[in-house]
Amino acid sequence: MATFNIDQKYHTLSEVATLFESHCKLHLGDDAKGRISHCREYLDNKMKSQTKPIYGVTTGFGSLCNVSVDNENLSQLQKNLVMSHACGVGEEVDTQIVKLMMALKVKSLAYGYSGVQLETVERLVDMFNNGVYPVVYDQGSLGASGDLAPLANMCLPLLGLGEVNYDGKRYPAEEINKRFGWEPLTLASKEGLALLNGTQFMLAHAIWAIHNSERLVKLADKIAALSIDAYDGRIEPFTEGVHRVRPHKGQLATAKAIREYLDGSEIITREKVHVQDPYSFRCVPQVHGASKDAFEYVSSVFLTELNSATDNPTVIPDEDLIVSAGNFHGQPLALALDFLSIAMAELGSISERRTYQLISGKRELPSFLVAHSGLNSGFMIPQYAAASIVSQNKQLATPSCVDTIDSSQGQEDHVSMGANGATKAIKVVKNVEKVLAIELMNAAQAIEFRRPSKSSPILEDFVAEYRKVVPFIEEDQVMYTHIANSIDFLKKQEL
Repeated sequence: MATFNIDQKYHTLSEVATLFESHCKLHLGDDAKGRISHCREYLDNKMKSQTKPIYGVTTGFGSLCNVSVDNENLSQLQKNLVMSHACGVGEEVDTQIVKLMMALKVKSLAYGYSGVQLETVERLVDMFNNGVYPVVYDQGSLGASGDLAPLANMCLPLLGLGEVNYDGKRYPAEEINKRFGWEPLTLASKEGLALLNGTQFMLAHAIWAIHNSERLVKLADKIAALSIDAYDGRIEPFTEGVHRVRPHKGQLATAKAIREYLDGSEIITREKVHVQDPYSFRCVPQVHGASKDAFEYVSSVFLTELNSATDNPTVIPDEDLIVSAGNFHGQPLALALDFLSIAMAELGSISERRTYQLISGKRELPSFLVAHSGLNSGFMIPQYAAASIVSQNKQLATPSCVDTIDSSQGQEDHVSMGANGATKAIKVVKNVEKVLAIELMNAAQAIEFRRPSKSSPILEDFVAEYRKVVPFIEEDQVMYTHIANSIDFLKKQEL
């Protein structure tokens, strides 16, 4: 059974992939428990001797930071915070992403800088390990005071409030809590703020997007190689020496991948009539490579965030410090999420351009990739669909992080809008998968018009597997089912 070790420092995002396994369990080790308890004990002792207000611990929140709260009301203060901030709206967040949110919140709290009770963290672990996932919505966070609204919705079940998904059905949290014998928690000082402050909504979406993009980035090279052969493209633009004189890492890697995919192809080695190919074929290393370099950068940002504590105020027991600062601010993630959307959108954009070239009646290929065009529309409209998706991606890739709106009576006067960037990134990634699936449909169709010449053994095997789910189209057929099957084929590819 897969285990996600909360104590572990993660060095690559691929190590986090265990969280995507259906039966993954969280393990909260003794070291983490010790850090959590030590920080809580320090905070309790500090409050006995501290006479000055401590933001979020003995005061209100946001612009109410100067309003002190009596000791007897501190628990109610934290409960009120969670209830009042649970303002999620929009579509329900996919359970897989909610699972990530829960695991990432536990990991952030387990560093021992948040002042929460061990019981609170253990309840989140118990919920995760028993398949109890809070209902969370995808709108409501500004990505600055942490992901307040979605994290509040996520934490309502700790109080016996809100709703959860369990065993494929939605229930009131109170009902499931009773089933497991979980009493509603009584939050101690600062706990509500620790639970709600943080970037786990943004980060969960980011890790989902990276996890799914990684496969698509590799598939984009393979599908592009098939399109190059189907278009009777030239191999010279992928010569290693060309890329050594402009040695961007992603560019070098892409050129190498294309050469390897086309190794042994009869089509690529035959004499060419044309001197040069369009950019969408010739510049694959430069375009795909730039997206890969962006992908590597944003992955490093998300990895740092994964290994961080992001609530406020920061409690540092060993330095006798309680500091109200801004680690909840999502700007590092917001910039990276927008960059990821742009990089992935470009993979879809150049893919659609290759599809367009394949159906254009050039290079001895029939118009719209059918033998009897006119009577048959062939692959005319799949390209329309791809163009529509690519256009939507251009709109989605418009940066969210350049926007900001004042909140909390101006106390929170610059926000990252990273949550909007996060939900958009998910849509962009899903859209790119669709566009690549349509390119594969066209490339696999076009390669048949090169017979009896063959592509490389790797690509011929790829097409043979693809033909088990999507046929060669001789006469017009209903196409949406083939597109859906092509998308499903890509989902199952492991590279």
